[in-house]
Order: sequence, then structure tokens, then C-alpha cells
Amino acid sequence: MTLRHLKPFRTGIALVFFLLTVFLFLDFRDSGSRAIAGEVLFLQFVPSLLKFLNNAAIGAAGFILVLLLTLLFGRVYCSTVCPLGTFQDLISRAARKRIANPREKKDRYRFSYSRPHYFLWYGVLILTVLLFLAGTGLVLNLLDPFSSFGRMVSHLFRPFVLAANNLGVPLLEQLGNHALYRVQWPVFVPVATGVALVTLIAVGWLSARHGRLYCNTLCPVGALLGLFSKISMLRIRIAPDACASCRQCQWVCKAGCIDLKEKTVDVSRCVACFNCLAACPGKGLTIQNHWRRQTRQNLVKPGRRGFLIGLAAAGMGLGSSRVDAGPVNSADSADPVDPVDPVDPAIQARPTTIPETRTGPISPPGSVSVARFSSLCTACHLCVSVCPSRILVPAFLDYGPSGMLQPKMDFRSGHCNYDCKDCLEICPTGAILPFSKKEKQQIQIGVARFIKENCVVYTDNTNCGACSEHCPTKAVDMVHYLTLPDRDLLIPKVNPDICVGCGGCEYACPTKPYKAIYVDGNPVHKIAEKPVEKAVEQRIDTSEKFPF
Repeated sequence: MTLRHLKPFRTGIALVFFLLTVFLFLDFRDSGSRAIAGEVLFLQFVPSLLKFLNNAAIGAAGFILVLLLTLLFGRVYCSTVCPLGTFQDLISRAARKRIANPREKKDRYRFSYSRPHYFLWYGVLILTVLLFLAGTGLVLNLLDPFSSFGRMVSHLFRPFVLAANNLGVPLLEQLGNHALYRVQWPVFVPVATGVALVTLIAVGWLSARHGRLYCNTLCPVGALLGLFSKISMLRIRIAPDACASCRQCQWVCKAGCIDLKEKTVDVSRCVACFNCLAACPGKGLTIQNHWRRQTRQNLVKPGRRGFLIGLAAAGMGLGSSRVDAGPVNSADSADPVDPVDPVDPAIQARPTTIPETRTGPISPPGSVSVARFSSLCTACHLCVSVCPSRILVPAFLDYGPSGMLQPKMDFRSGHCNYDCKDCLEICPTGAILPFSKKEKQQIQIGVARFIKENCVVYTDNTNCGACSEHCPTKAVDMVHYLTLPDRDLLIPKVNPDICVGCGGCEYACPTKPYKAIYVDGNPVHKIAEKPVEKAVEQRIDTSEKFPF
């Protein structure tokens, strides 16, 4: 393989990672995304780092491999594995301006050398590490490239895919084709959509105008890998004797790191896209092994850099064990309800008046506790995308300012399927552990609370029982309440020992605007007792010839 072939080789790998990552977020029909999730997510730097810190296993050590690859080849992660990086390349290519070159028949899109913004770049990295050590991962969540890309796909692109699917269902049904089926519309969260839109506009504008400027000014992962790339083994080098200063390499360098006046390449900003190698008409660019060429004098600088790299890596690593969840705002955790929401007169005679008093948010099953979940989640919203019930929604301040946009359980549009464990299998950071289905069915993420004064049995003297019918463990049972001349009234009674907090009762409760039964989250998840299975007595009349 010649140097010119490195670019198409790198482009092919980047497209494979990009398309597979997009598939993870858009696969609403579960067409195989979970089967490949482990392989696709293994090399995502921040999720892999957090997962390794939580569970130091070889299967979670993808970030170590990324660091080793960076030490060998430079920032190949940024040009091949990072989905946000590939997204920037696609935007840059689609929106590029062409300037006619009279010497050639084709147009040429030109970049130019730009001065580095080290103060801003490394300042963002230091701020991210310090805030992470201080107990807040907000900056990391907002700037992590994988999580930023995931939010854009989940909240901006995925709705169009679901809309196209639902619009295509009746059209195919008219033709007798039932290959598609209607899917539930996700819960709209303005804050999450707004953040995703701002990210898209900022990244899109920077990439369209300046190539990879975002990666070399605001991305903390790029800054950390840039430090490692300064001591990488294989680096692109300009050969002064062979370089004709034709600027072909500089025009295609989207990182703006080639300085032809000084005949140097800033390896810390180089994203290893190999565009320059493919564009060079001669042999002005080469790849050299810089570890062989080091002398005793220039070994001093890499040592200092190694010390700084060690501090940065240690800062990124030690934060996991010291991060606690931010303060929980109980006022924000309550689901907003429209007080003038219309009431169905057939079910409820008048609106309920007693609000639910939730003590905190409900973190997903497998997260172990709210504090642990908040410290490991990067708000990539992959679990939000795969949730078939659409009950995982981005939070605002439910976990505190440091946990903004991290998913919480919201039972307004559905309930947690008793047999489902999609979110447990897809989480890339280990914030949600992959418990088995049997283990998940006993995880108590919260406990149902009953407000008698809101129940239609109490207010309207009418039987309901919707909450009990939707309870998979029968933690909500209907017991005798009142005897009327024409019927007996039954009212719900909650057994907290076997309740798992799935939200089936809350979702089914018909009262408005406040529910008569709701789930209050457990700050630390518990193990519910197994429900007692009652034997059903079956009487068979053996006097008949065929007793069935």
C-alpha cells in the first residue's frame, strides 16, 4: 500500500464506523443493532473510559487501545472512529466553496494554515477535568463527541425516520404489504432538542467554514489525544528538499496544521486524515518514525509532555470514584401537568387536586443508584433511542445541574416492559449494567404511592382497577372498600415489598391532572421480593363423558 492509498483506506473505515453508529441510534425496529453494539462502541473514547473505571475489564478497555494507536499513528481515532469527526467531514465536503483554478479543469476547495488556539483548547480540557473531579460531568457530557453526535441523531434525525415510517404504513397497507408497522412517537423534550440543535448549528458552521476547527478548539478528547500525538511514533513530515511549495497539501488540510513557510506539520492538531498524502504530486510528504530519530537532548521535552499527559489521564480517570450526584430538585422532578387538562366525564367527575410528591428522579433499571448513574452517564441518549416504550427521556435539572440531559424514567407515555432489557444491553459507559432479564425483573427502581383522595373510587364511588390490571407483579391489588346497594367497591392497595416501580399503574391511572397512583424513585435501587404465585383451583366434572 502506497501513501496515496492511505486516504481511501481511512475513508472506508470511517464510513463503516459512522454508518454502524447511526444504525445504533436509528434502529427502531431492533433489526440487529444490539448484536453489534459492543463491537461498535468498544473504541468510543469517553464511554469506554468511564466503563473501564466502573468495571476494570478487558472488554471495557477500548480507550487504552485508542491511546496506544495514538502513540503509534497519531489521532487516527478522530479521523476514523469518532462519528462526530466523520459528520464534520461530510458537512465540510457538502458545503465547500469551489474556487476555479485556471491551470486545471476541475475546481479546488482550499483550506489554509491557521494559527493554533492552544490556550482555548487545553483550557477546555483542564476545565473538563477539574469539573469532573469536582463532581460535575456537565462539560464532559456537552462536549464529548460521541454523546454530542448521539443527541443530534436521537432528537433531530430520528423523528424524521419515525415520521417517514408512520406515513409509509397506510400506503403499504393499501397495496397489501404489512412489512411496516406504526411506532410510538418519542416524548418531546425542548431542552434536549434545543441543545442538540445548537450543537448541530455550531459544529455544522465550523466544519463548513473551517474544517476540523471544532476538534482543535473545543473537543476535550481531541485535546487529550493531541498531547499523546506529540510523542507519537509515526508522523507526517515535510521533506524540505523534495517539497516544491505547490500548496496542494495545504489546500486539503482540514485541520489547518501544515505550515509551508516553516515546512512543519503540527502533529497535535493533525487528525491523520491523510488528505495531504493523496494530494501531494511529488514526494514532498513522508511518514517517518520519530522514535528512532530522537537524541538525548530532545528526549527531555517528551518527558515533560509525558508528565502532563499523565496528569491529564489521571484527572480523567480519578473522577469516577469521587463524583457524586448533584442535588436533586424535587420541584423539578415532578412531571409538569396542565391544570386545565380536560377530564373524561365517563371516568372522572372532577379534576384531582392533590399533586404527586416525588422525592427524586427515577434512574433506569441497572443503574444501581441515582448517584452512580449521574457520575457515569454522558447523556449520549443511546438508551433513549432503543427504549421501545419511549419512557426514557432527557432530564433537565432532575439530577442537578451536573446531570442535565441525562435520561430519567417518565411514565406519561408508557411503562417499563417487565421483560425488556434493551437499555441494559446498549449502554456504552456502564452507567446501566447488563443484568439478566431475571435479575432485572426484581430490581426495584421505585415504589408505587397511592393517593386515595385522587382515586375515582373515592371521589366518584365507581370501580376502576386499571392500575391493578397493568401491574406485572400484582403489587397493586384491589381490596374491599365500600358496599353499595347495587355493588361492592374495590380500591387499590400497594404491597411495596414486591413493587418494582415499572410505572404500569401510573401510566394506566385515568385521573387528571394528578395521578391517584404514581411511582416515587429510589435513590438507591433495591431488590424486590418475588411475588407469591397463587394456585388456581380447577374443578373438573368427571360425571360427563368429555370433561373439558
